Amino acid sequence: MLHREVPPRLWWPLPFIPRHEDIICYGNVGCGKTHLASALIRLACQNNMKARFTTAADLVMTLRKAKNDGRLDKELTNWSKFDLITIDELGYLPIDPEGARLLFQVISNTYERSSLIITTNIEFSRWGTIFADDNIAAAIIDRLIHHGHLLRHQGQSWRVTHALMK
Repeated sequence: MLHREVPPRLWWPLPFIPRHEDIICYGNVGCGKTHLASALIRLACQNNMKARFTTAADLVMTLRKAKNDGRLDKELTNWSKFDLITIDELGYLPIDPEGARLLFQVISNTYERSSLIITTNIEFSRWGTIFADDNIAAAIIDRLIHHGHLLRHQGQSWRVTHALMK
């Protein structure tokens, strides 16, 4: 797929987007994964890009409802129109096989067309447990790592460090 030709000044803070690269924010709870993803989504919006932030659970529920209402194709088309999508909290809640297939469709449809940011605290070797299917997990990982960057978030939770209860 050809990359979009855009003025460098517009994309300079987000060079991964016109290259359709993905970012996996992986690490401990409370170490800034969602904060970073939110900031990148906001910056994309400020630069007139189409961007969307959702949790994995909300995305699966949205897709499931669209499928039940007979409008899954339209919903998938809508998701494929974004320049950048963040799927937050992947792995915090289990995804059943149907939900995994629906989520795979979004990731597959955006592959080499859009950029994804995935936040998770689950290492790749355990993604089969998230999706209840090792094959779907492998297919998703395969697409994400092809043009992807892994950002490792380490340390103690910011919330724990600044908690009132001690």
